[in-house]
Amino acid sequence: MSSATSGLSETQRLAWLRLIRTSNVGPASFRDLINRFGSAQNALDRLPELVRSSGSRRTMRIPDEAEILREMDHVTEFGARFVYISDPDYPPLLKRIDHPPPILAVIGAGDVLQRPAISVVGARNASATGAKLAASLSAGMGQAGYAIVSGLARGIDTAAHRGGLDTGTIGVLAGGLDRPYPPENTDLYREIVDKGGAIISEMPFGWQPRAQDFPRRNRLVAGMAHGLLVVEAAKRSGSLISARLAAEMGRLVFAVPGSPLDPRASGTNSLLKDGAILTTEASDVLDTIRPLYGKGSHSLQLPLEEPPDLSLVPEPQENDRQRVISALGPTPVEIDALIRHTGLEPAQIQMVLLELDLAGKLERHAGGHVSLLDFE
Repeated sequence: MSSATSGLSETQRLAWLRLIRTSNVGPASFRDLINRFGSAQNALDRLPELVRSSGSRRTMRIPDEAEILREMDHVTEFGARFVYISDPDYPPLLKRIDHPPPILAVIGAGDVLQRPAISVVGARNASATGAKLAASLSAGMGQAGYAIVSGLARGIDTAAHRGGLDTGTIGVLAGGLDRPYPPENTDLYREIVDKGGAIISEMPFGWQPRAQDFPRRNRLVAGMAHGLLVVEAAKRSGSLISARLAAEMGRLVFAVPGSPLDPRASGTNSLLKDGAILTTEASDVLDTIRPLYGKGSHSLQLPLEEPPDLSLVPEPQENDRQRVISALGPTPVEIDALIRHTGLEPAQIQMVLLELDLAGKLERHAGGHVSLLDFE
């Protein structure tokens, strides 16, 4: 992908990658930094000052250009590439979630990322019947033109990918592209790529997945698709987190019913009680999703929220920071509630939240909620 096609020069692409690889810079703070300072390079120059403004004594690690160039070389040698949110082959629905990742590492066919997609998730310790059903449903939805998205985990994920191999499937990793997990799915990883599918990750090359990285992976699985199907899931499982995230994003949630005696069906049965769409065959999903499209269109008409304009916001004063910090606590609160409580302008609130985020003191939640991490 040429920089002319994406609208970013090679210098800008390097700066973007340096910024998103900086400690405590996530998709939300990345967007706010670009919006505040106009470019990734300007944001990189101002980061140390912003962290000091928050009162943090932490040292922010900003990778130098040589480190990022080494990662870029690694990507090329691996046969992969970086896809920026400004590139035309960035997954279109993923752009419309709250705080989409600005850069994805991708290996495999780019066109599969542009197709309408359905996510399929479920239990790692899947039953033989559940795995067979997941593969069959995925094959049916794939034959209808949908890419199958899943997390390349054991059990239902594996079965879903295998069902979608011949028609196109997308694996989403919690670690770097060169750190597939679990290791026994390395062969499946290669099959997906060789048969016209793709593997994606927002994490750096060499990143070994940790427990806290899997919810981030689940967010991408839910965000890439028009609907999410849960085949088997116990209560308090990662699949139910994916289903909750999908519902919060306005995606459709489907679930396969199961025996009340099987703990692997307790989560899916609960989803059905809460309004998920009962699914026993591929047509249950397809017939529900098709009417959402315009004739011949593969894109849902979802509103794209504009980020707040921070470019002209004056630097927050110390009393402004204290008012925001005092209004925060360990319980997630809506940003609109902070605005009403403090009386500050939305852009002023966003600037203080950005400083706290960079200092590692803020946690962002779905639906525009935030909480303070080091509440005293």
